[in-house]
Amino acid sequence: MMKCKNVIFDFGGVLFEIDYHAPVREFRKLGFERFDEIYAQASQSDVFDLLETGKISNEDFYLYIESLCPPGTTRKQVVDAWDSILLHIMPEKVELVRRVKSAGRRTFLLSNTNAIHVASFEKSIDEIMGLANFKNNFEKIYYSNEIGRKKPYPETYLTICEWNGLNPAETLFIDDSIQHVEGAKKAGLQAVHLKPDFSLEKIVEEVIL
Repeated sequence: MMKCKNVIFDFGGVLFEIDYHAPVREFRKLGFERFDEIYAQASQSDVFDLLETGKISNEDFYLYIESLCPPGTTRKQVVDAWDSILLHIMPEKVELVRRVKSAGRRTFLLSNTNAIHVASFEKSIDEIMGLANFKNNFEKIYYSNEIGRKKPYPETYLTICEWNGLNPAETLFIDDSIQHVEGAKKAGLQAVHLKPDFSLEKIVEEVIL
């Protein structure tokens, strides 16, 4: 893998600590025993894709989930269970992004997310390190629900490259989900799967700086 001029970072699992299994646990506590059949890191049902591309409203999403929960489940319980995936920003990882940008690389963020989670994690980031301070580390931030496109489709990566005049071959994509990494490779980007035993700092040192 050659040195890269541009770096596109994933968000959850790379810069923000998340627990993919938490929603399954929390919805199970509410009596929704089979939530894992419709939502997981590797795949999910259409309603989540629609939410992540901004094609359904938060209200419609909540009504759908509530229809699958036992009678008497409150909206707050559903909101809390859905948001349980979000833990906290990792300032030391954000510092690595700052170093990459300071080294003259163009830095971007591309996240599959939804308006509900964006409101929650941006509030958390603002409280911990200041949202503006976080966003200043990136030339552009792309949330799937805002751009109507998501990973792992190759055209998503190519669109980001086109919008910013990036050469895919000179662009590195870092993500903790293998299907997203494979999608980026199909689009002609260099890509690294950030596994639990991989160090983001090592990737930054060896490939970028």
